This record gives sequence, structure tokens and C-alpha cells, in this order.
Amino acid sequence: VVFQVLPKILNLHGINNNNQEEPPYLQQQNACQRITNADMLSLTSLPPGMDRAEWLASNTVAFFKHINLFSSALSDFCTPSTCPTSCGPGNTIYFWTDDHGRKLKCSAPLYVDYAMSYIQDLLTDEDVFPTKAGVAFPTGFFFLVQKVFLLLFRTLAHIYWSHYSEVLLVGLHPHLNTLFSHLLLFCRQHSLLEPEDTKPLQDLITALERHG
Repeated sequence: VVFQVLPKILNLHGINNNNQEEPPYLQQQNACQRITNADMLSLTSLPPGMDRAEWLASNTVAFFKHINLFSSALSDFCTPSTCPTSCGPGNTIYFWTDDHGRKLKCSAPLYVDYAMSYIQDLLTDEDVFPTKAGVAFPTGFFFLVQKVFLLLFRTLAHIYWSHYSEVLLVGLHPHLNTLFSHLLLFCRQHSLLEPEDTKPLQDLITALERHG
């Protein structure tokens, strides 16, 4: 319900944190906020007896649904005019790589649309994410999962950098922090992201760790 009414109760444009001394997501009163004190380690660790590929697949679907919902709620504020470049903290620019290996510089909404469409196509491809019992996951499945989580991480990085003001005003920062923390710990548990991938949000990662 909160996501559905977000565009109605805000009359703002995308605001990045370029000119602020300290990004608001690093401020103590914001970084310490969560929606749950659940043991994230138990939520991310591979359950005993479960196939690792199955565990990765089910979590990939879940994270995609949550992050796609969150980014969709902010779509009215993430437009080609407010976000002409897909960027993250420190003005890190995210280029989209097309099917021919060409790097394309595009607006943030276009980048997110490319990313979500790419992930959706993977998740609905039975040759990649099989849903029938006894069907094996393909060779290269882990590499594809890594790519999915890189795209999801970049989507959250853009939200933190360019749309945290909107998130903060409607009180969704505890949800965002919890979602990001969960994703980060899952990626660490299963070696899905490289340090270079997460570097743009390292200051936030450090702040979240400091607050438990």
C-alpha cells in the first residue's frame, strides 16, 4: 500500500546527493533504521540438505520482486530529465552493455528498465531457471546469478544516491536499509559480488555494519 501511494503524496523531482557534505543515508539517525532485528545470517545461509543452485534461484526471484517493486514506486521521480545518466554514489556511471558487447551510456530509468527486463527474461526462461523437478540448472548458471545481483545492487545504489530524499520523506528508509543489508549479506555468503562492485557504497556498508 505504501508503495502504491508514494507517487501521490510526494511532489518532488529526483534529487541526488552531489552537493551535500554528507549523504543523508550515512547520517546516524537514518543508517540505524531497520524494519526487523531478524538474524540475517540464518536467512542467507544455505539450509542443510538443500541444493545450492535451488537456494540461489529461489532467492534471486525473491530479491528481484522486492527491488523491482521498490524501484517502480519511485518511477515518477526517476525520469530522463531528473536522471539523464545512470549513476551511483560519487557519480559512478553505470553503462549498459548490449547483446553485441557495446557499452551504452543511458538515463537511469532506461538502465533500470533494461536491467529489470533482462532479469525478468532470465527468470522466465525454463532453460536457465527450470521449475520442473529433476531438471538440472545450466552450465554457467552461477555466472548469470552474479550478473543479476550486480544489476540489482546498481539499482539500489542509484536509489540511495539519487532518490534517498523521496525515500526518507515517506519513511521507507528502514525498508531500504533492510533490503540492502539482506542483499549484501546474501552476496557475501555466496560470493556473488566483487569488492569493486560494491565499492561505490562502501561508506554505507561500513555505516550499516557499525549499527549492527
